[in-house]
Amino acid sequence: MKIEIIAVGSELLTPFFLDTNSLYLTRRLNDLGLDPSWKTVVGDDPGDLETALRDALGRAELLLVMGGLGPTGDDLTREVLAGVLGRTFRLDETILAGIRERFLRRGKEMPESNRKQALVIDGAEVLENRNGTAPGQWLMSGTSRIVLLPGPPRELEPMCEAGVWPRLASSSSGFLVRRILKTAGLTESEAEVRIRDLYPDQKDVRLTVLASPGQIELHLSARSAGSRAEAQAALDGLTASLRARLGERVFSDSGEDLEQVVGRLLRAAGKTLVAAESCSGGLIAERITRIPGSSDYFLEGAVTYSNAAKIRVLGVPAGLIEAHGAVSAEVATAMAAGFRARTGADLGISATGIAGPGGATADKPRGLVFNALAWDGGTSVERNVFFGGREHVRFQASQKALDLVRIHLERALDRKAAP
Repeated sequence: MKIEIIAVGSELLTPFFLDTNSLYLTRRLNDLGLDPSWKTVVGDDPGDLETALRDALGRAELLLVMGGLGPTGDDLTREVLAGVLGRTFRLDETILAGIRERFLRRGKEMPESNRKQALVIDGAEVLENRNGTAPGQWLMSGTSRIVLLPGPPRELEPMCEAGVWPRLASSSSGFLVRRILKTAGLTESEAEVRIRDLYPDQKDVRLTVLASPGQIELHLSARSAGSRAEAQAALDGLTASLRARLGERVFSDSGEDLEQVVGRLLRAAGKTLVAAESCSGGLIAERITRIPGSSDYFLEGAVTYSNAAKIRVLGVPAGLIEAHGAVSAEVATAMAAGFRARTGADLGISATGIAGPGGATADKPRGLVFNALAWDGGTSVERNVFFGGREHVRFQASQKALDLVRIHLERALDRKAAP
């Protein structure tokens, strides 16, 4: 089945609003073994909306249209669709009475503008909205099924669960399973070199590589007409092959972010952590403490931006900074080890670098970051030059710091588990 999702709303074409409904719709369609072929975002202009609907009806067998069912003048989805289909409306008195009652429960009189929400396109079935005033509609046009849905997620999701997915269950074409492998410490090209002969040649198994700062994601999907277990088995085999090639660079195959993995490992190992930060500006600590229960393993963080703070708070020797500069392997190591010693933590992590745009020199370019890890009996340090703007450098500095902790703990746990 060819499926298209249309998100209606001029606000979705600005940098201020994110279309999260499409993610929900896609996930639930995948649960039914259905995979959308197109997603369109269109503004409230009636001409643009008409074009989008006509194009979709020319290629899709299932069209999910969300948004534009409200009471205001720019909510035109039902009107434009009726025009495209050449159909008229009927006023549903039951819907109108329900909208009036909803306002009365709040001690208000229904504005006349809400009346249009009770208009139903000829031939459409009403999808009840128990959480708002805009009912959905289900209708046919030739062989195409069209579903009109309200925009607010708190209205759209319950409506779909009650009135859309049960109807589509009989259209399921099998079982679709997805998985994401997340890696750190590799570029996209480095990952490609390692796995380029592992791309599946069967049409029901797919592999896509996506790059983002500090992280490469491998998106896997498998479809089976027989059972979810068959699709899972296909992904298990591909996952095992990819893990063998990428080794410890893979930090998750279950959707976890790096800070979640680090937290789980710290708890499993019974270890505590502190973070001494300069260029990352507290981002390491912020990411760690996003995770509920992180107080079990994270003791404290220090943002020591100035040299004086590094000396006073972390115990970095002044002579070390004078000799090597604040952005150096030696100072990064002293930051991690000093803060660990002063706090009594099991592990200390640090980040010092040049996030930019200023501060660079010929031998210390913008994006240069040193990350160090200190533990009882040892230290390690890594030098990296990260590309991108200031925020990209800060994020990659935090990513590298967390990855140092992850690899250290995974190796320690592996040694402990070894016979």
